[in-house]
Amino acid sequence: MKPKALIVAVLTGCLLSACGIYSFSGTSIQPDVKSITIPYVEYKALRVNPSLSNQLTEALQDKFRKLTSLEQVDADGDLELVCEVTGYDVKATAVTADEMASQSRLTVTVKVNFTNKKYPEDNVENKSFSAYEDFDATLTLDSVEGTLCETIVEKIVEDIFNATVAQW
Repeated sequence: MKPKALIVAVLTGCLLSACGIYSFSGTSIQPDVKSITIPYVEYKALRVNPSLSNQLTEALQDKFRKLTSLEQVDADGDLELVCEVTGYDVKATAVTADEMASQSRLTVTVKVNFTNKKYPEDNVENKSFSAYEDFDATLTLDSVEGTLCETIVEKIVEDIFNATVAQW
């Protein structure tokens, strides 16, 4: 890269990140928004997974901690992200010739309410996010649940992050 082009690229990057509206993590958080509240994710699905709420809560807090400069507060943040698990379902997705399930799918659904107290036009109300993973139907859910949930949580947290502060 030529020296002039390099200088222009660096200055452009500095200007974009200095204005506070864009960051290299892909967020579009206004500069006067300083804090976020992410309460414990409630579990309201019929089928029970006792660790999923904790897993989701920690993953969301971790994502916002790593990719934003927002201070995480217990209450009254400029932003508030309230989530609840509304679905946790296993269904057969593929059937063999002798009508036996060969593949099963675990699907997790999370309902999100995102409030931006300073910029209400950015609010997200009652939006559902779902992700799934397929597994061999000869395996029990108990034997693969931990791995499946890790992958599903990653996908859902990414989607929630993008829909709230990245606004994609």
